[in-house]
This record gives sequence, C-alpha cells and structure tokens, in this order.
Amino acid sequence: MKKSQEVKKSLAEILELPKDIILDIPKITMLGNLQIYIENHKGIIEYTNNRIRINTKSGALRIIGKNLLLKNIVLEEIVIVGEIQQVEFTD
Repeated sequence: MKKSQEVKKSLAEILELPKDIILDIPKITMLGNLQIYIENHKGIIEYTNNRIRINTKSGALRIIGKNLLLKNIVLEEIVIVGEIQQVEFTD
C-alpha cells in the first residue's frame, strides 16, 4: 500500500469516516443471489449474460451467473440482477 493510502486509511479510522469514500474503494452490496449493487466503480470491462467484469480501484470485480443484466448504471453506481453464482476480485 502506498504511503498516501496508509495516511488516508489512518485518518479515516481516527475520524471514523467511511473508508469507501476516503480510499475510493468499491462498496458492494448483495441482496441474496439475485442482485448486486456496486458503488465507486471505474467502468465496465466485459458484459455477457453469464459474466460481467467491472473495473475498480481494487482490481477487476468479476460476477459470474445466469441471465445477468445491468439494471441500472450511472457515473459511479451499477446495479446487476440475475442469478449470481460467484463474485471475486481478479488482477
């Protein structure tokens, strides 16, 4: 981790600020295996009905499933629906 990232992380802990905002890391919320909500993304890398890859500051986020659909996409938020089977970060 870079020195500036370490300082930001320490500052977020001391001031009790949300780390996802201070460190610009993705915030991922899942509703069962039916919906995933991703904040702080950096764009879409790949999109098929079985696999979606999202670029984030922490690396590529890969979502694997069936009938995946981008329900909503705005500047820094994405909502994906479908039968989600696997979620993982890749390099």
